[in-house]
Formats: sequence, structure tokens, C-alpha cells
Amino acid sequence: MRQDVKFLRDGELIELNNIDPNETLLDYLRLREGSCGTKEGCGEGDCGACTVAIGSLKDGKLQYQAVNSCIQLLGMMDGKEIITVDDLSKGPLVKGSQAKRSQQLHPVQDAMLRHHGSQCGFCTPGIVMSLFTLYHAEMKADRDTINNQLAGNLCRCTGYRPIIDAALESCTGKAEDRFRQDAQARTTKLNELDDKEDLFIEDEAKFFAAPASTKTLASIYEKHPDAVIVAGATDVGLWITKQLRDLPKIIHIGRVVELQKITHNTNEVIIGAGVTYADAQEILATIDPDVAEIIRRIGSTQVRASGTIGGNIANGSPIGDSPPLLIALNAKLSLQKGTQSREIDLEDFFIDYGKQDREEGEFVSKIRVPKLAEDEIFRSYKISKRFDQDISALLAAFKITIDNNKITQARIAYGGMAGTPKRAKHTEKALLGIDLNISETWETAVQNLEQDFTPLSDMRASADYRMEAAKGLLIKALHEISNETVGHKSDQTRVIGARAIDVREAV
Repeated sequence: MRQDVKFLRDGELIELNNIDPNETLLDYLRLREGSCGTKEGCGEGDCGACTVAIGSLKDGKLQYQAVNSCIQLLGMMDGKEIITVDDLSKGPLVKGSQAKRSQQLHPVQDAMLRHHGSQCGFCTPGIVMSLFTLYHAEMKADRDTINNQLAGNLCRCTGYRPIIDAALESCTGKAEDRFRQDAQARTTKLNELDDKEDLFIEDEAKFFAAPASTKTLASIYEKHPDAVIVAGATDVGLWITKQLRDLPKIIHIGRVVELQKITHNTNEVIIGAGVTYADAQEILATIDPDVAEIIRRIGSTQVRASGTIGGNIANGSPIGDSPPLLIALNAKLSLQKGTQSREIDLEDFFIDYGKQDREEGEFVSKIRVPKLAEDEIFRSYKISKRFDQDISALLAAFKITIDNNKITQARIAYGGMAGTPKRAKHTEKALLGIDLNISETWETAVQNLEQDFTPLSDMRASADYRMEAAKGLLIKALHEISNETVGHKSDQTRVIGARAIDVREAV
């Protein structure tokens, strides 16, 4: 096993064998390096002031993704490249003409300067780094894309118009920068770092482990069942920064090759527990556009680049966004302990609030998600106080099977209505046989939600609101499904959020 973390800082190799398992990337940058361009704002991955770009290889090609360095653990950077705002402009800023100034600044920085995209400037480094990753992404940088990219970067002084103007200018033409010019050299160095070795850094009773295989992961976790398994740290990171907890034993699964795989066939999609939302979104969109839209609204670009579906399931949150979706789709969960593995229905994993069907030393390994049959229609909706980057007050998912406009099967799942993500089994039963053309018959079935759930009131919503919203979303789903021609999905256009989506994208 290797006993040091290796990563690139703007193309240069860094090797560390003296890391604390709880040390964040932000603390390393500011306190150890003195690279103070990256700011600390909320300390929980919401404001984006701490955004940096992480370079990694995907299918052999270098890609940069924006992440929140305040909740990324330093050990998780093994095998990656880290680019911060301090790295974008090399050499002293030359005073004088605009031409000389633009030679010193990265095109994104230069556009932000000329469009007056910064006032107090605290948020600016994170915004610049989010746009830097868009600058290097292989996608069209239109206004919608830019808005989505910046959803995790809060600015309270400037206002977004000049920032978006700067992004439209700098990220559409995408002139050559030095990072694109020496991409091959950076790719070679990252390939050299990918040694497939297990990482284990130990200091007395503390350790940070990053196994490279499920065999090693199972062995370490079976020996240390009290260790905390970390995937993207979008939840565990807050235990450290907000709850000030000391986690002496951390096992990071981001280097476990088997857990990073996505496969699919005619009938299902199989997602490794370490696959991020960003990497899973495209394939899950083939199941249904609603799935893709819910994923787009999970956290921010930074959160989706780090957070995993497996982690969202394993933490057992009653308001996690992915479990209700997957329960409605009848997903299966694979769990492994040592050399033994088992598969259960995802809905059976959640026993009670804070309690899951997972033995000591057992971990989530993959999720199997069935694709929709021709006679099945899916709908899902998220209710939250903010449209972007907010925790759900309520999330509803519906899979309805139709034959001659009559409901023959129904799977309905809600998050935020109980101590766990839960199916509405009384309501499912009441829907059977209902003719979608006779809306008067829906009301009796909808009232069964009161037998299925007794929601609580909290800061996000009252119990009464949750129940009324749950009923309204079911009626909304039935109205939409009644207007959809089963067997001719390719002829339909769906309005998802603010976007019209041709359903042919999903079949």
C-alpha cells in the first residue's frame, strides 16, 4: 500500500504523507500553501466562494470540474490535478493598455474585469473558477448553460447580468489558453499518477484510506466497521466543517475502480456506488426526462460533480432526492460485506429514521435501475423553497402502467413525508382500475395518501402543506399521464422546469 497522497498543482507534482483525515482541500490551500485567492464563505458547499477546478481523466481525456474545496477532503485529491484562481494569471499584472492587461489574465478573468462583473470581489474567485471549467467543457455555452453552471455561486453585490455577459463573451469563442495548450503534458502526468495502488495513511489511531479495489475496501471496512465511508463528502464534509466532528478513520471510495462503473442494457441501468451525479445524469436521462431534471436540481454543478447516488442512498436521509425516484422505478440495491454480497429492493433498505438495513462492515456497492416498459409512464416533481440548490420539502415520483387508458399498476414514492423515503401503498391500490379519462374517480384514490403518511412540520414546510402538496402532485401527474398517448411517446413534448423537452431524448 502507498502511504502518501500524490496530486498535481497546476501541473506540478505534490507528494504528502502527513495529512490529517479531516483536513479539507480549502485548509490545505489557504493554510499550508498560502494560496489565499480561494475564499471561505459558508463552509458547507452552498455559496461557491471556495470553488476550484479539479482535473481528472475520463476515457483518457482531461476534463476539469468545479468543486467546493471547503468540503472536499485533501486525501480525496489523490491522482487529481488542482487548479485555483491563483494559477490562472501568471506574472505581475501589467498596468497600462487593455491589451497588456489581457495578456496577463485568463480570458474569463479579463471578461469579468471589462464587464464589471465584480464589486466586493469575495465571490469572484469562485465564479471565475466555475466559468473556467465551463470554458474547458465540450458544451455550448448559451445562457441556460451558464445559468446552470453558476447556480452554485452566490453573488450579493454585483448582480448576475454583468457576470453572465462576461461568461457569454469568454466561454463561447473559447480562445486558446495555456491549459489547453499543454493539455497533453498534463494528461501524461495524470496517467503516471494512476498507479492503481491502495492508499493508506496512518498516524496512531487515525487513518485515511483510499482503496483501489472492492476487495481491499471490503477488507479494510470489515476490519474497521467504525470507519466513515466517504464518496463525494457533500454530506460528511459538513460533519467536519459545521458539526466540528473529528473523524479518526475515513475510507474514501473514489478510487475503487469497480464502484465507478456505469453499465446498461435493454432492461436496466447499473450504477456503481461511487458514480457521481454528473456522470450518471446522461444515462439516467434515457429512462425519463423527469429523472434528469430532478438530478439537475440536486445541489449545484459543484455538488453534482462530487456527490454520488450511492452516498445519497447510504446516508438514509428522509429528504434525499434520489431514493424516491429510484423506489418508484423499483430499483435494487447491492450490498457487500467481505466476500459476500446480497441484493435487496431499495425500498427495504430504509427501515426507520436514521436506520438502514446494513450490517456492520457492509457497504453499498451498486444500484440496478429498471428502464421503463412501453406501457409505463413516469413523472416526478420536487418542491423546495428555492428552485436551484435547495433541499426538498417534498419530492414525489410516480410510475404508472396503462392499458386502454386504465391503470393496471402503480408505484408511488415520496420523500419528505415520513422518517424515510416511502411508498404510498394504500394509494397505489386505490388507483388500480381507474379510468384516466374519468377524472372524477381520482379523488377517492388521492385521499388515500392520508392513510399512507403522517408528515411532520419543520422549517421547510408544515405537515398540512406537505399533505396538500402531495395530493396536488398526484393529481398533476394523473392529468399529465392522461394526456400522454401510451405507445407513442416519441410524439410527445414535455415541459420540464423552464425547458421543453422532446421525449424522444428519453427513449
